[in-house]
Amino acid sequence: MRLLEVENLVKHFGGVAAVDGVDFHADEKEIVSVIGPNGAGKTTLFNVVTGFFEPDSGKMEFEKLSLVGLKPNRVTKLGIARTFQQIRLFPNLTVLENAMVGQHCRTKAGPFGAIIRPPWAVREEREIADRAREVLGFFGDRLLPMQDTMAFELSYADRRRLEIARAMATMPKLLLLDEPTAGMNPVEKHGLVELIGRLRAERGYTVVLIEHDMPVVKNVSDRVVAIDHGKVIAQGTYDEVSSDPQVIEAYLGKQKATGQQI
Repeated sequence: MRLLEVENLVKHFGGVAAVDGVDFHADEKEIVSVIGPNGAGKTTLFNVVTGFFEPDSGKMEFEKLSLVGLKPNRVTKLGIARTFQQIRLFPNLTVLENAMVGQHCRTKAGPFGAIIRPPWAVREEREIADRAREVLGFFGDRLLPMQDTMAFELSYADRRRLEIARAMATMPKLLLLDEPTAGMNPVEKHGLVELIGRLRAERGYTVVLIEHDMPVVKNVSDRVVAIDHGKVIAQGTYDEVSSDPQVIEAYLGKQKATGQQI
C-alpha cells in the first residue's frame, strides 16, 4: 500500500531550486534511503514534507490526504514523525520527559488541565509517562534505566536514540530519519542498522532515512532514491543506484566516475 506520495514537488529559495520536480514515494513497511552529495536538497525535501517549508508547487499525500499547507503539528498528528540532522532534544529535561514531549500532539489537557490538574488530566499524564517508558524500553538497556537522567548527560549515540524514541512516542506510521548514524562509530552504526530493521519488524513502521554512509544504506534499504541539485537522478535497489553513472558522477565527479561504484 502506498503510504507517502510526492509528485513534481518544487521549493525555491530565491533563484535556487532546492527541490526541483521531485517524484518520490514510500510504501507501507518499506525502508527507503535518500542519498546525495551535500547540498543536494535531501533535508529540504524532509522539511517540505513535514510542513516546516511550504512547497511552491507539487503534490504531497499521506494515506491519500494532502499535506500541502499543513503545519508540522498537523503533519505529526496524521502519523509522520521525524528526527533532525542536528539533534534537537530538550537538554535540561530528563530522558523520560523528552519522550513524553513526543506525545504532545495527542494530548487533550492543554494549559487549563496542566494548571488546574483535574483527575482526567492527571490520569492522562500518567498514561503519557507509561507510554513513554514503553517506547524507551524498545531500546533495551540503553534508555529506560536512564529515564531520570538529563538529556545533556547522555552520550552522543544515546541522544540519537532518544530523538528516535521521541519520534516513536508521537505514535507515527512513517518515520523520517535525517542522518541517524552521523557522528557514530562503526559499532554504533551497526547497532543503528539493527534498530531500523526492528522498527519495521516489531513496530510496523515505514522508514525513510537520509544517509551518507553507503554500507548503512546497503544493509538497511529496500529501495534507494538519489538526489542531486534538487532532482531525483536515480531510484531502485542499492546495486542499481550505486552503479548508476549519474549517481557516481554526483559523488565522485565526472573525471573520476568511469568504471567506479560508490
